[in-house]
Amino acid sequence: MNELEYQTTKAVARCIAQAEAYFQCAFPLPDVLFNQRGKTAGTARLQTWQLRFNPVLLRENSQAFFEEVVPHEVSHLVVYAKFGRVKPHGKEWQAVMQQVFGVAPKTTHSFDVSSVQGKTFTYQCGCDQISLSIRRHNKVQRQQVQYFCRRCKQRLAWSQVA
Repeated sequence: MNELEYQTTKAVARCIAQAEAYFQCAFPLPDVLFNQRGKTAGTARLQTWQLRFNPVLLRENSQAFFEEVVPHEVSHLVVYAKFGRVKPHGKEWQAVMQQVFGVAPKTTHSFDVSSVQGKTFTYQCGCDQISLSIRRHNKVQRQQVQYFCRRCKQRLAWSQVA
């Protein structure tokens, strides 16, 4: 385990201790893994009580990880333990983020993901060009899904000249 992974594991333990103090009950320490890939900073696996973190984004954004991503993911576990299955970023999760950890309950990070972003494909709508991931592009090519622009509501079409 490298230093950043060690620091992240310690930050998880601190968040768990904060939640225990707030709720006056014990929570087990989760398994902490550093195998999250892609543009996702972290995920909480509720049934297996695991947290997964993206090692590349951790290295590039370590301070924000400790301040935002770790409390975000620990909040998912705490909410699951206290309230059961509820909306992932619902009122319970938002309350834990604010009241227990004192962190604004943002659902997504704003990290630069250029170093972890895979190949993208340019699609066109009536008002813009939009990049789709290879996974979404392949779904379009297999005719499993169609995507639409959020602004002009037109169907996205692959512009094969990028």
